[in-house]
Amino acid sequence: MSETSEPNVGAFTLGGPLAVEPAGPVDVPEHEEWPLPNGFAWVFPGEGNRGGIVRPVIMADGFSLGRSKLDVLYHGLEAGGFPFISELRRRGRDVILVGFEERSASILENAETVVAAILRTSAEQLGDARLTVGGFSMGGIVTRYALAKLETQRMDHRTALYFSYDSPHRGASIPVGVQAFSHFIPFPNDFARQMNSPAARQMLWQHYDKDTEKITVAPERAEFLDALERVGTWPRIPRIIGVANGRGDAIGLPDVKPGEVALRIDRIYPGTTFYTQAQGADVTAAYLNRRFPKAERTVATDDFPELDGAPGGTLHTYKILSGAMEKLGGKIDLRHEDVCFVPTVSAVAVRDIGKQDDLYVNVDELAPEESELDDFLCSSTTTAHTAITEELCTWIMDRLPD
Repeated sequence: MSETSEPNVGAFTLGGPLAVEPAGPVDVPEHEEWPLPNGFAWVFPGEGNRGGIVRPVIMADGFSLGRSKLDVLYHGLEAGGFPFISELRRRGRDVILVGFEERSASILENAETVVAAILRTSAEQLGDARLTVGGFSMGGIVTRYALAKLETQRMDHRTALYFSYDSPHRGASIPVGVQAFSHFIPFPNDFARQMNSPAARQMLWQHYDKDTEKITVAPERAEFLDALERVGTWPRIPRIIGVANGRGDAIGLPDVKPGEVALRIDRIYPGTTFYTQAQGADVTAAYLNRRFPKAERTVATDDFPELDGAPGGTLHTYKILSGAMEKLGGKIDLRHEDVCFVPTVSAVAVRDIGKQDDLYVNVDELAPEESELDDFLCSSTTTAHTAITEELCTWIMDRLPD
């Protein structure tokens, strides 16, 4: 390692199970590829469907950095806990996976890709079966906006069912100390690009601004919520449903207590320490230290709820970060691998996530009409964000239109 610079973090980014590349090549069955504005789609015919699209299910990719890797998405949907695509096709559904040229681009921009996919599907479809449209994580937000926009423009999207899979309808959470660390690295890096991307700014409940060093609602999020309101907030024609990878009984990650050390790094970035989010004023979320150029910083929060251990779909945030630092020669003390990324109350659209009582509300005990969704399901156990499980997938498939 150079005496005058920190080691490069390379291509380190945060991502859920559907963005994890497999160890070897992915065996993807024969499919058609559609070029689309700002993106593309792969079309897999359902069993028994010949000569065209018959019973389409359009599913949009989620958030990450760079161009969608639909082979990786296919693998994540097939080789996890449940073969989702195969089961859809076995039931006679044509699966259309929608990818984006830049997954971290603005949700409004990527919604144009989904609009184009919907219109092409309708144009090529045989028969009059209504569409199912949805997505995973950010993909659920992109498709939500696209359908609502089409309705505002009085264009027939022919969609009977919309679904979201652990989508952050009320916002997502990445520890602000981790966000700050991405910019504390003293050279351009993919991690910082990801944290500062338009889509991240639109989805994160609170965003660390690298220029002001303040923690606020990003202007891009406020603008996106305004844009969503202008198209009616939700599509009104289809039935809207969603699933959460988090539990609905107010039980989160019991081992993640507020105010504890989550990760400490020595040797490189010596003494840099991240803490699990606690309540209160001027609460230390992270202490950052680097040698070249010499700098140190304390990242503090005011009036945050206990986000890291909340009920919700989890992300291997500190496991991924510690793994990258260890490869670069860091001495790692990792106490908590996972934290909540998409709180349950956000995924099923029942509460905002800024208040402790709302974040930890027992969703199972709420009246169904308290959700903005027509119907939803929370996972019976805490699972990783966008983890494909038989429980959640079967529930969605049992609600597909005839």
